[in-house]
Formats: sequence, structure tokens, C-alpha cells
Amino acid sequence: MSKFQKFSAGPQPKPKITKSSPKGNILVDWKDIENLRRTMSPNGKIYARKRNGTSAQEQRLLAQAVKRARFMALLPYTSATL
Repeated sequence: MSKFQKFSAGPQPKPKITKSSPKGNILVDWKDIENLRRTMSPNGKIYARKRNGTSAQEQRLLAQAVKRARFMALLPYTSATL
């Protein structure tokens, strides 16, 4: 076994952020803090689409959900308390 073999398990699974309604609409819950926190950097910035693995529509909904959670004081605006 080479010294790099244990790291070749493959890519990490992306966190599932969006949910689908019965009508087929895409939903992002602003109250689901753990999933929203995974899509943010330690400094409080929202990660880019490439890093999150989301489509453009999902990224817009994600940004809106993060902003709502910040306004409701569920997520911090800065890294002081993250």
C-alpha cells in the first residue's frame, strides 16, 4: 500500500441543500441552519456554485435563505460568532 492510497477514496459528497415540493418546485429552508452553515466559509461568506455543486436557480434560493437566516439572527453576518 502506497502512502497516498488511503486518500484516494474519491470526492466528498456534496451536502443536499434543496428539497422538491410535490409540484416539482425547488425549496431551500432558511430554518435548516446546519445545512446552510455547510455552504458558508468560516468567515461567513457563501461559497460559490462550483464549490456547493448547485445550479444557478438553487444558488439564488440558497443566498436568499442565508440572508433570511441572518436577518432572523439564526446565522451570523461575520465570523465573530461562527
